[in-house]
Parts: sequence; structure tokens; C-alpha cells
Amino acid sequence: MKSFFSFFLIFFSFSFLAGQDIDLEHFKALKFRNIGPAGMSGRITSIDVNLRDKDHIIIGAASGGVWESRNGGISWKPIFDDQPTQSIGVVKFNQNNPDEIWVGTGEGNPRNSHNSGAGIFKSIDGGKSWKFMGLKETKLIHRIIINELNPNQVLVGAMGSAWGDSEHRGVYRTNNGGKDWDKMLYIDQNTGVADMVADPSNPNKILAAMWEFHRTPWGFNSGGNNSGLYLSYDGGENWKEITKKEGLPEGDKGRIGLAFAPSKSNIVYALIEADKNGLYKSIDGGEKWSMVSSKNIGNRPFYYSELYVDPNNENRIYNLWSYVSKSEDGGRTFRTIMDYGNNVHPDHHAFWIDPDDSNYLINGNDGGLNISRDGAKTWQFVLNLPVGQFYHVDVDNDFPYNVYGGMQDNGSWVGP
Repeated sequence: MKSFFSFFLIFFSFSFLAGQDIDLEHFKALKFRNIGPAGMSGRITSIDVNLRDKDHIIIGAASGGVWESRNGGISWKPIFDDQPTQSIGVVKFNQNNPDEIWVGTGEGNPRNSHNSGAGIFKSIDGGKSWKFMGLKETKLIHRIIINELNPNQVLVGAMGSAWGDSEHRGVYRTNNGGKDWDKMLYIDQNTGVADMVADPSNPNKILAAMWEFHRTPWGFNSGGNNSGLYLSYDGGENWKEITKKEGLPEGDKGRIGLAFAPSKSNIVYALIEADKNGLYKSIDGGEKWSMVSSKNIGNRPFYYSELYVDPNNENRIYNLWSYVSKSEDGGRTFRTIMDYGNNVHPDHHAFWIDPDDSNYLINGNDGGLNISRDGAKTWQFVLNLPVGQFYHVDVDNDFPYNVYGGMQDNGSWVGP
């Protein structure tokens, strides 16, 4: 076994150094098995729940693929392992037909360890099989909106490549279930979609946050004069830019997080990275805006900028950053509810609130998945989601040998 493993590493290394694509056909006969470690996990990027059966949960991981639970998070199985990438940006049920699941690949948190994706995929049999639906060159797909009145119409928010100029950014739309795609909103080669949300009472009304950004191996530039907020009333056919005149901050803007209030969809919140970061609020559905607060609203906007509004209370907001902050007064004040304690890992990227029971919450962070049934008072860590993001692995010369690995934000591990 040891000699075989060494051969595999040598073969892989020379293939990589030679700059040649790896032919996956060579590995089809290999049977991989999970060797651990147990009791740990990794970065969760997206969560969705089948509203007809809330025990049916799907999650996407930064480099661990798509996983499914059919019993409320007790046990899990991978459902995307045979696909060409395991870097996931977004997972989404078609709530009119939950056997239809969409997966956008490429993590939408472009830190220096992120992985690019390979387009968008769809399953029509509950995740048993998948079909590639295009948009391969978009690299990072962060948002998917399925029109609940016309599920064949799907909008995709593509961040685009983090590592260079690309014309494959912006809002894409299909009207035939993914057979064909049209680019509906495009700014330039450096500006992609940071967030995109639909009005819960009108699926043709869309808000899109465009983000100018660029990553290099040694740094990251977030923001520019091409970042901004755009509003459409016709499913993405036409767009109106929201500017300083409508109340947004002046000057360069960075990443923007958006959230409609489902119970009163005339209320919309925007977390805006600017010279002075702030939480902004609209009470007319996104036309006019005003700053609500600039205090205790988070850090490192390029890595977070995620807002979620309680479906049953338009004033209750969850703001995801290194911690999770909660507001009960429409964003005027926040208090931290998830810090380094409480059985929860920091650095939060995904959240789900049960539309029928605001106490049922699911949270995804750099350490994995947590579930609360009491409105965030306590959290249960999901121990059996092996989606750790390893920076490097190695073995020693013992017999039998030991395997060592260093993980993103989850320490170093060793096991036989």
C-alpha cells in the first residue's frame, strides 16, 4: 500500500509539473476510501432545504462537493463525487419539484485558497445523476435564482475568475431549463456578481450587487468605481443602476450583501463595503436607500458580506462575518450571538432559516455545519461531514505509515 501511494504521488507531481491535464480515465479503477480524520469538517458555502420535507437538506462545501441528509442532519452522503470539481458556490432546490437540484460550482469567497469551478449542473432525480448545463468559463458561480412562477427560467450570478480579466462574469439567464443561456447584465472584465436576490412577492424583481475585484498570489483588491447595485423588474431583461442619488455611498464600493424581508418585501437590506462600511435599508423595494448603522456590522467584507432576514420578522437580521451578529430592530443595533464559544467555529458563509419556524436555523462556517432548534441559543455541530480543506498532506517512514495534514483554519492532524 505504501509503495502504491508513493507511486501515485510521484505520478501526480510529474503530471502537474509537466503542465499537462490529468486524464481522469486513468483513475477510474481506483477505489478511494475515507481515512479521516473524524469529528472535524470544513468550509460550508451553501445550504438549502426541501420545503416539502425539511429533513431533506443539501449543502455545498468549498472543496468537499455536495452532500445530502434525509433525516434532518443526522447522517449524510455525498451526491456529487463523480463530477469534475468539488468546489461548490451554491446549491438550490427547485421548490416546485424538489427532485430538481441545481449546483453552481466555484466557491464565491475568493480567498487565496479558493478553487475555481466548472460551470453549472442540474439533477432531475434528486441528486442520483447530474447533467452539465454550461457556463464552464464563469469559474465562480455564487448565486442561483429559480423563478417560482416559471421554473424553466433560472438566473445565475457569476463572479467570474478571481485570478485575471474575464468576460465570463455577470448575470446569466435561461428560459428553457438550462439548454441556452444569455448574458443579461455585464459591467466589465473585472466586475462580477457578489450577490443577487429576488423579491419574495414578485420573482421577476431582481436586485444584483456587482463587485469589482482582483486577486493575485500576494494580495487582493476589493472594490472600484464599477461596483454597484442594479435593479430589474422584468426578470433581468432590463436593469437600472442604483446610485448616490438614491442614497448609496459615494465613491468606490466593494462587496455588497443583499436580503429582502420575506414578510414585508418592500423592506430590503444591503451591507456595503465602502470608504465607510455600512448597513443600508430600503423601505420601497430597493429604489431609495439610507444608512441604518455602521457599528458592529462585521469585518473582512470580501470574505463574508452575507445577510439573512427572518421570514417572519422584518426587523430580525442575521449578519455573517467572523462571528454572527443579530439585530432585532431593523439593523440599528447588533449583538454577537455566535463567537468562538457555543460549539461553533468562526468565519460564517451560509445560513438558512425555516420559513415556518424561526427557531430552526442552519449555519455553515469554516469549521463545518451547525444546527439550532431554539433560535440560536444552542448549536449542535455536525460531526460527520468530512469536507475538510487540506492545504497539504504527507506520510512518514513508519510501518505502517502515518498520514499528516494541515487544514484551512482547523489545525494539523495525524493518523495511522
